[in-house]
Amino acid sequence: MMTSSSTQAKGAGDLPPPKRVVTGRDENGKSVFKSFDVTTKVVEIDANPGLTFYELYMTEGVPQLTGREPDPMLAGTKAFPGPGGTLFRLISYPPKRPEGWKPPPGVTMESGLRELSDKVPGMGDHFERNAPGMHTSDTIDYGIVVRGEMTLELDDGQKVHLR
Repeated sequence: MMTSSSTQAKGAGDLPPPKRVVTGRDENGKSVFKSFDVTTKVVEIDANPGLTFYELYMTEGVPQLTGREPDPMLAGTKAFPGPGGTLFRLISYPPKRPEGWKPPPGVTMESGLRELSDKVPGMGDHFERNAPGMHTSDTIDYGIVVRGEMTLELDDGQKVHLR
């Protein structure tokens, strides 16, 4: 589980969305820029304001890239890649909520997980209902704190503070 413990006044929404460069090859096999822009798939979670998924790139199975493939993010996203696949996702977490903060009206844990699964297909299915934020997947994930700080907690209760 990752929880934000940032005390900075600026929220995640104050950062510009990340840009990415997608390269490929032309019909002669020469390297070309296919795009230089914000990803086509940006997912904001209304039930948790400030939580944003930037879906940057995805491959299915062992990548067999020719450089002529269309941007895989045009097809959407999903919770996790299949065996041998990859998914590069940047997640912007909201700052630590002030004491007494309540989620938007009508939002419950179940409705929030439904929204998450609607926008990132299948993602909500991986979260434990009795331990908010805790989830398990059969993937190798790399967590890098770019700005701010977070606490990573594992099933056994061990925690590490990341900056």
